Amino acid sequence: MAPMVRSSFLRVYVPVDQATFSVLELPEAPVTSSTPVRAGRYGLVDEPLVEVVHVAQWGGDRYVCPRRARLRMLEGVVAFHNAYAEVGGSLMVPEQVATRAAAELRALHDREPEQRSHILTSTWHVPLRWFVAFESDDRELLEREDGLTVVYRTPIGEARHRLHAALSILERVDMDETVIQDLSELIEWLDDFPDQALVELDYGSVAGMFDPSELVLDDSAADVWASLEALASDDWEEAARHYGQVAARWSTAMAVSFSN
Repeated sequence: MAPMVRSSFLRVYVPVDQATFSVLELPEAPVTSSTPVRAGRYGLVDEPLVEVVHVAQWGGDRYVCPRRARLRMLEGVVAFHNAYAEVGGSLMVPEQVATRAAAELRALHDREPEQRSHILTSTWHVPLRWFVAFESDDRELLEREDGLTVVYRTPIGEARHRLHAALSILERVDMDETVIQDLSELIEWLDDFPDQALVELDYGSVAGMFDPSELVLDDSAADVWASLEALASDDWEEAARHYGQVAARWSTAMAVSFSN
């Protein structure tokens, strides 16, 4: 059996009254810390392709987030092949596999042009850029059947505002282009969703890499924003201190990710 891969998730939920009929027909996903993610062929990760919908109650309203597992798998194969084509990517994803995936992806979009990926997945850690979309008040500690986890939720308008504000700060201080590009791509992804959507960061099974007492004290979004606000004030020493705190918290998890 392929080994289980601990994963975190960034999800976008839409109000039920804005979901398509096909989404509303999907069965509801069980409430656990994660969808099972396993190491698949060629070292890539994969998930069960069963189509379900995540449901969230928030602010008195009901929201849904379809998994779109097949769509996300195809997008991942094509993106990986294209990104690493010149540095051995074809060894991980052979050309014929990428070609078939691209053809199926085009056919899927032709049949259902409204389909888009509602979920980003990260293995073994939470990317620090995800925290930029949230603030401390968005944080919840949840006790699930498989253990304690951390979840952040915010309206998509707030998430976009924070991401744009952070991008402006990073551009002004001439931050590394890779950091700016990663944040810009996250903004572009969120721009595809309606203004009434809800954004959720779920530590998922990555939470199991921490002691419960560490999760209680963890507010990574607050540390990330303290660092950004210090940068905005040209206080590089304070910015480095806060960034060092959040980076140290996630260093072990990120080391596992990069070693895989």
